[in-house]
Amino acid sequence: MRFNKVLDEIQTYEAGKPIELVVREFGVAPDEVVKLASNENPLGTSPKVAETIRVHADRAHLYPDDSMFELKEALAKRFDVPEETIIIGAGSDQILEFVSRAKLNEHNSVLMSRVTFAMYSIYAKQQGATILRTADYRHRPEEFLPIMEEQKPAVVYLCTPNNPTGDATKREEVFRIIEAADPETLVVVDGAYMEYAAARDEAYRIEPREILEYPNALYLGTFSKAYGLGGMRVGYGIARPEIIRALMKMRPPFNISSLSLAAAIAACGDEEFVERSIAVHQEQIARYEAYAKAHGFDYIESYTNFITWLFPERLNSSDVAEALLRRGVIVRDLASYGMNALRITVGTAEQNDRLFAVMEEVLG
Repeated sequence: MRFNKVLDEIQTYEAGKPIELVVREFGVAPDEVVKLASNENPLGTSPKVAETIRVHADRAHLYPDDSMFELKEALAKRFDVPEETIIIGAGSDQILEFVSRAKLNEHNSVLMSRVTFAMYSIYAKQQGATILRTADYRHRPEEFLPIMEEQKPAVVYLCTPNNPTGDATKREEVFRIIEAADPETLVVVDGAYMEYAAARDEAYRIEPREILEYPNALYLGTFSKAYGLGGMRVGYGIARPEIIRALMKMRPPFNISSLSLAAAIAACGDEEFVERSIAVHQEQIARYEAYAKAHGFDYIESYTNFITWLFPERLNSSDVAEALLRRGVIVRDLASYGMNALRITVGTAEQNDRLFAVMEEVLG
């Protein structure tokens, strides 16, 4: 059977390995598996949100409120923006898909950093667009601006903090790139990990309402990370109404479930859980930095809930990741991104204890 030719250039996105795979393939007991590969919140889900899900479970047969009024109202209050500037997606990556379908085609291009979230290029390739990349994984204006001037890409992606590297871009540099963009270029600021960056250093905080000052910019956020709702798949985009109206034409009806909608609304009312999650992370990430220094390898300064360890030639990231996996510790090998590195979610103290102990076994 023939399919669209653009699919020949697309590799299937490989998500972090699930706990079930480790249990099934390596015989590790489920309660002994430590999953530190997908940047999920190690504290789990807010108890208030969990209770909301239980209360709403008997309404799972009903379609959700497709206007998503309550969630938009909560986000509008949280970020001090008008409700008509908000779109809700099944994870923020669904909104990335909307962007690609709305803006990209075989006659234009998209610009991103050398190493960044894989779905940017996957969605762009589905539309036949040309992929442009800078030389560095960091979002340097001096690299982005010349390409933007010469190529006039239809979309520019600024992932800050960046996934899978963990670095972030200072707000003045982000706005420098936006201000240099052609009026027809949509600049997408992906702030999936913004809560962590803002807590670490205010110089990296970008507020969605600031994005509304620009007619060609879109801010993306998610409930998957700091809010602990990765399994519920809820994200949001914030931009001027004319951009939101265009993206809404891409959105299928009822694109998030009733339970997901209720969970996200409840999560908006529990900032204490988010603050506690970030506090645990800030306390524990120092251990990862110290471990890397003590064992002779580098790391990228992280503004996210994960850390990227950069290995010297004597260590192979794929070998280390496989050895950890067989011992019940799941991390993300970045070899597919052209990096001899591991991306590791910073877990609870107990999870991190296990990771360090197993790493000692692996390193010998």
